[in-house]
Amino acid sequence: MTEQTVRPYVDSKAADSDSGEYMPIRGERPIVARAREFPSGYRVTPHKHECCQLIFATSGVMELVTDEGIWLIPPQRAVWMPPNVEHGMRARGDVSLRTMYIQPHACPVSFPQKPRTLQISPLLRELIIRAMRVPSNYDEGGRDGRIMSLILEEIEWSGERPLRLPATRDSRLQNLCRAILANPADPRELKDWSTVIGASERTLSRLFRNELGVSYQYWRQQVAALNAIPRLAAGDPVTLIAADLGYETPSAFSAMFRRIMGVAPSLYFQRQSES
Repeated sequence: MTEQTVRPYVDSKAADSDSGEYMPIRGERPIVARAREFPSGYRVTPHKHECCQLIFATSGVMELVTDEGIWLIPPQRAVWMPPNVEHGMRARGDVSLRTMYIQPHACPVSFPQKPRTLQISPLLRELIIRAMRVPSNYDEGGRDGRIMSLILEEIEWSGERPLRLPATRDSRLQNLCRAILANPADPRELKDWSTVIGASERTLSRLFRNELGVSYQYWRQQVAALNAIPRLAAGDPVTLIAADLGYETPSAFSAMFRRIMGVAPSLYFQRQSES
């Protein structure tokens, strides 16, 4: 499917004139829920909010991009987006987006000041889904108000396994990373890239460690594992995914995926849904 670009969600009640994105208005409730459906390939243009966001999809995989890197978010995860952080989104498969907009004064002070992924518990998932039926003018002291407040109380930050590829500001490393992101099956080693990028193998190795905090090999494995998630969500067989990502055998791919994600690819979505 040809990718399309869309501007962010526009609500009939309030919108930011620059981004077209829904923004809670003064006098509105501390927490507001909004739902949106995105066909596969849709892109939401980069934008930011004055409020906090809990970004969650009940189905489909979201690719979120900020200055700090790229996140791939399956349905069992969500992203916490603090205020005034520019971010864009691409739908990897049909995405059913469910977003909680939270006024800054309603955010617990212990919540992260940078974007962060979190696990969605079965209870938190049901609360978010229920929140979509809560009217905008709900009674904060009533049942609907308690449902909205409970969403923040149910968020837990422990046990996070980040699904993020960190960004780099070095132009040489940016060129190399873009090439691998465009073709995760590219078999070239750093010594091969050195002549293409115009930096020695030693320099590139040092840049990966200093800029991204990992080795080149580990970064490539992260790219492969994250690229596999949308395809696993779509039901593609592990054998085909492994071959497309340049692995000689499914077992070699599965071993890599387990090392990065903590579970075998065949069990990833099963394990996530049981969490």
